[in-house]
Amino acid sequence: MKLVRFGPAGREKVGAIDADGRLRDLSRAVPHLHLPTLGLAGLKRLEKLPLRDFPRVRGTPRLGVPFTGISKFVAIGLNYADHAAEAGMPIPAEPIVFMKATTCIQGPDDPIRLPPGSTKTDWEVELGVVIGRTARHVEVGDALAHVAGYCVVNDVSERAWQLERGGTWDKGKGFDTFGPIGPWLVTARDVPDPQALALWLDVNGQPRQRGSTATMIFGVAQLVSYVSRCMTLLPGDVIATGTPPGVGMGMKPPQYLRAGDVVELGIDGLGRQRQVVV
Repeated sequence: MKLVRFGPAGREKVGAIDADGRLRDLSRAVPHLHLPTLGLAGLKRLEKLPLRDFPRVRGTPRLGVPFTGISKFVAIGLNYADHAAEAGMPIPAEPIVFMKATTCIQGPDDPIRLPPGSTKTDWEVELGVVIGRTARHVEVGDALAHVAGYCVVNDVSERAWQLERGGTWDKGKGFDTFGPIGPWLVTARDVPDPQALALWLDVNGQPRQRGSTATMIFGVAQLVSYVSRCMTLLPGDVIATGTPPGVGMGMKPPQYLRAGDVVELGIDGLGRQRQVVV
């Protein structure tokens, strides 16, 4: 099932994409898509709704983050060997874990706002893993049973703050608008193999990133298990699982985002995003 929230920021309604790709308004049956409240059981009930009985939404309304209740936005660094190579960094022996501020989260097509003075704002298409039930010290074999679904994430990054100013990566990852999520939350039942998804990203119509989750160093089950040993994962938490090669930092010479640029990205079966840089 492809779940969405649509409408003006702060006043989104719950919807779903039907088999014909049309947006249906579920708000009379589902007032809020709050994952800590719904959990996996609630999502299973939603999957049984007869979408054809709900009204179609006309036009192309703004899409918000497809669910609420995100207490943590966890991210994984250098999880594709070819991306580590372009960054000039060694392949990690264990997952590199950092945090993106929850205040950076926004809808999939909302604009990216450059931080004042930024000259090195970069793009990163990533598979987002959405937790559906509390995960604490989970074994790899049980990890996917804790996943509610999957989504597209753009892990927007300011490289100077991330890499040149000391301390952790978090500083360059959490600026406002640096966490577009969506357009859909695709429930886990409709993603039979999260390690078989193609990812892509273009800037101003020019191909930049092309990759597959098949080439992750640490797969989704490994990441959920590993992170659950570092911290308790709650329903609604998001793990951004790393990016394939093709980021601006790795180009020769490096290329970064400027006002007026248009970033488009997507993952097979999970939808696409489009952001204008301002």
